[in-house]
Amino acid sequence: MLNAIEDFRNEFKVKLTDKFEEEVVAFLNAKGGNIFIGIADNGNVVGIDGDVDLLQRAIKDRIKDKIMPSTLGLYEVIVHESGNKKYIQVVVARGNERPYYLKDLGMTPEGCFIRIGSSIQNMPNELIINEFSKRTRNSIKNIVSPEQDLSFSQLKIYYEEKGKIINKNFLKQLGLFTEDGKYNLIAYLLSDNNTISVRFGKYSGDIADDLIECEDFGNCSIIKATNNILDKIKNENKTFTKIEYPERKEIKMYNYDAVREAVINAMVHNDWTNLFAPKFEMFSDRLVISSYGGIQDSVTQDEFLEGFSTPKNPELMKVFYDLDLVEQMGTGIIKILRVYDRSAFEFFPNFIRVTFKFNKNTFINNELNEAPLYISTTNSFIIKLMNENPKITQRELALVLGITTRGVQKNIKYLIDNKIIKRDGSDRGGKWKVIKETDNTIKLP
Repeated sequence: MLNAIEDFRNEFKVKLTDKFEEEVVAFLNAKGGNIFIGIADNGNVVGIDGDVDLLQRAIKDRIKDKIMPSTLGLYEVIVHESGNKKYIQVVVARGNERPYYLKDLGMTPEGCFIRIGSSIQNMPNELIINEFSKRTRNSIKNIVSPEQDLSFSQLKIYYEEKGKIINKNFLKQLGLFTEDGKYNLIAYLLSDNNTISVRFGKYSGDIADDLIECEDFGNCSIIKATNNILDKIKNENKTFTKIEYPERKEIKMYNYDAVREAVINAMVHNDWTNLFAPKFEMFSDRLVISSYGGIQDSVTQDEFLEGFSTPKNPELMKVFYDLDLVEQMGTGIIKILRVYDRSAFEFFPNFIRVTFKFNKNTFINNELNEAPLYISTTNSFIIKLMNENPKITQRELALVLGITTRGVQKNIKYLIDNKIIKRDGSDRGGKWKVIKETDNTIKLP
């Protein structure tokens, strides 16, 4: 049983029918949605008869060949399995170049459809004219690249690593040309060398007045830049260890998976027409990601936060999806909101800002650029006893502290791992040495 019902977002079909393209067009012209094939009207999984891979290819070919304008980057075809039965989910985003229509019937009420409730209707001529008049003309696919001598070795390497086939039509299939055959702005962003600066800034405090680190990961394919930013953010995500006998807890500064979604959303949905990249800034108490361009007029803030997918740059979305940087359209915001609440998002006319506040009891030690150590009362007593008697044994420590020898061993291991103490000499004839004072550590009761 599918955990969904047929409504304005979901359409169930037992098998692929002649009306399939109409359903896709209707979702493209409305708010986007899902078409499930192999699902009965009541939500039961009936499965797909025949070759699922062949059906996948047929679906992609029908969408690509029978619908106009281009649907590149606006849909995904996903195979699911329930029990021993397979079914297909076709995820359709809201398109930016509405109205979409059936190629054979043209931009007419007979060829244009829109989703209303759980059904589709022909678009009236007035709505077709109105949508066409609002069609986005400054799409980056229509903007000529500032340079035409471009290479794409980095992009091809990423595709080859994913086992994707690179043929002579590779660049054309990715939509990297304008109608007159020139490289467009998408090509420029994905090329090996460009002037796009992708910076990560780090500040000593909670305001942008003392920049202590600034790294530029740009001037290369934005796929490479995105991966570099993700690596940087992963490395900055310090682990804080808190020992409360008998448990040891490790706390990260922020949830990396949620931040990863925000980074990718910023890169994919950024307004690249001015060649400004998103900003990535780390303060003493938070990580901030700002992307240019507000949410589109056709989507409300609530719809945006509910995951309604309207890719600003569908061609980029297609590349990020091909390279497994995007798992499924429309899920990034939802993944973030599973961990952080809606207050993390701020909307402005010309940009969107996402703020990830660091977990409580964590901060950046700006002098050493390392996490503070969490020292329990037991740790403190062990350090004190070793200072007083460097030859004290683990058995003696256990007796004084009133804990097991195993408990002593765990605490000693933590202190050694964090280079607070060390053992000089053998286990039998050696002695303990405290090598780091713990005045700057956080002592927990």
